[in-house]
Amino acid sequence: MTKTIAITTPDGDRTFDAYVAEPADTPRAAIVVIQEIFGVNAGIRRKCDMLAEAGYLAIAPDLFWPIEPGVELDPDVAPEMERALSLMGQFDQDAGIRDIEATIRTARGMLGDGGKVGAVGYCLGGRLAFMTAARTDIDASVGYYGVGIDGLLDEARAIANPVLLHVPVEDHFVDKAAQAKMHEGLDDHPKVTLYDYAGEDHGFAAAFGKRRSEEAAALADERTAAFFAEHLG
Repeated sequence: MTKTIAITTPDGDRTFDAYVAEPADTPRAAIVVIQEIFGVNAGIRRKCDMLAEAGYLAIAPDLFWPIEPGVELDPDVAPEMERALSLMGQFDQDAGIRDIEATIRTARGMLGDGGKVGAVGYCLGGRLAFMTAARTDIDASVGYYGVGIDGLLDEARAIANPVLLHVPVEDHFVDKAAQAKMHEGLDDHPKVTLYDYAGEDHGFAAAFGKRRSEEAAALADERTAAFFAEHLG
């Protein structure tokens, strides 16, 4: 079952929407699905639906709500890509993490006592998944082609729970120098695992569309499924 719920902001003054996909039976755990720069669009909703099919309660918060609620953009349409990049420039990432933390609290409340909550993010969401691991009590985090993580390495010391990062080697938003810094800063971290995908570009694991690379997406998603099964249940 799917629905939209309202989540209260950390200060308690306002609410924002989140898409929820519920499993048929009691959830194994909950997973916060963190959007790309395209909003909670059909691709992100499909990611939630697939997690629900695997037995998880999946929640995708609308993180762009302070700029424009309900944004849904298509990365395969050039003007919509340009609009997405503009929204990214206006987005307050620190506030976004606070909204993710509110979503984590909501998910825990929906699960009941002892329920674990993970996060998975894509593009901007991959960066935010890393930040979430460093700044919240999330139980496990996965980032797909996170942007700018090489500039966040000082936060790695605060990561206490498992993190998995999927890194496409030909990412045109994250050059090889940035990837090298990520490996240098994170390969020895006891809680962080990086997987490289040779020949793959940004967006290779999109649910559908021109960016998707079927074989690499399937491999990354298999690794993510095993990671969540191990660390969330």
